[in-house]
Amino acid sequence: MAVRISLALSLLLPVALAQAAPGDDFGACLDRLQDKAQASGVSAASYARFTQGLQADMSVLPLLDAQPEFTTPIWDYLAGLVDEQRVADGKAMMTEHADLLRKVAARYHVDPAAVVAVWGVESDYGRITGKRPLLVSLSTLSCYGRRQAFFQGEFISTLKLLQAGDIRDSGITGSWAGAFGQTQFMPSTYARIAEDFDGDGHRDLVGSTADALASTANYLRKSGWREGQPWGYEVKLPAGFDASLAGRTKRRPIADWSARGVKRIDGQPILNLNSRAAILLPAGAQGPAFLVLRNYDAIYSYNAAESYALAIALLSDRLRGEPGLRASWPTDDPGLSRMQRKELQELLIQRGYDIGKADGMIGDMTRRAIQEEQRKRGLTPADGRAGQKILKALKSG
Repeated sequence: MAVRISLALSLLLPVALAQAAPGDDFGACLDRLQDKAQASGVSAASYARFTQGLQADMSVLPLLDAQPEFTTPIWDYLAGLVDEQRVADGKAMMTEHADLLRKVAARYHVDPAAVVAVWGVESDYGRITGKRPLLVSLSTLSCYGRRQAFFQGEFISTLKLLQAGDIRDSGITGSWAGAFGQTQFMPSTYARIAEDFDGDGHRDLVGSTADALASTANYLRKSGWREGQPWGYEVKLPAGFDASLAGRTKRRPIADWSARGVKRIDGQPILNLNSRAAILLPAGAQGPAFLVLRNYDAIYSYNAAESYALAIALLSDRLRGEPGLRASWPTDDPGLSRMQRKELQELLIQRGYDIGKADGMIGDMTRRAIQEEQRKRGLTPADGRAGQKILKALKSG
């Protein structure tokens, strides 16, 4: 699940917030935060009600430096997020909610496939929205670890949403960093961007698909989405292309890229020649290349990571019926889809490994079992990697 830290940070107004001192008591920290919360409009009664019984959960602190967008090879990251199951489910959702999506597109002028792609990547179309209690995680991160000022702002935003009734359950859960709802908004983003599209008087991104999809479209629109333009294209670079020209912020007119020999990989002409675009090489010069336009930046702003933005962009292409990537990633051991991860685990279970159920989640027990199989079969390195190599080996007997 993607984490909306960078998204909310870009929208959060500077506020002077209390800092927890080293070794500080959690209760004392909450007491100090009450003054800041009240200054932001949270009543003393609301603060007491919503913070009663809160206990710190220190298990969230290591997650500050373990976001998958930055720690997972891009071919693994995309293999799990843009797989055939998510594509099929997304197309079914676009059919089921066709009327709603037409209305959302008419109001916000954002491509429905992009909105549904965000929904699919963020929560698997509303199925997985996070299990950590928001108030517990955000209060802990407000008092301990780095970026306390940022998380204090999100904690107070959550209290204000609860007080206003936009969130009606103080035990609401989400990601470890506080993103929640069907399209995983941070609380401060929710406060500024969320829409009551179904007209029931509440901006409910948890229980209302209409509100969630409309709010996502509203976010993309406010981030600069340009109606009728693509996010970009997979391209083929000319021999000897200067890779130092690549980078999301190194924009040139498309006409300039065309003059340098950059071509769409599908052979179609590149349109919008007067628009400015950038070349992305997310896995280096030997991997797939992309020419990205302004709408890619709108997607990127949702969660500032290239792998995340590409997942949304590529999934939206697939939802529109376009083919997947044509170029190969520079690896001899590509990543696994979610179904392939389950298949891998089932094969390990059949060989007697006690790894729990085959759920597609690659944890320590699965990695240890893979490592043992790698040793038995003489596969190097015996690193416990869940990739195509070990799956192929296990399927061969």
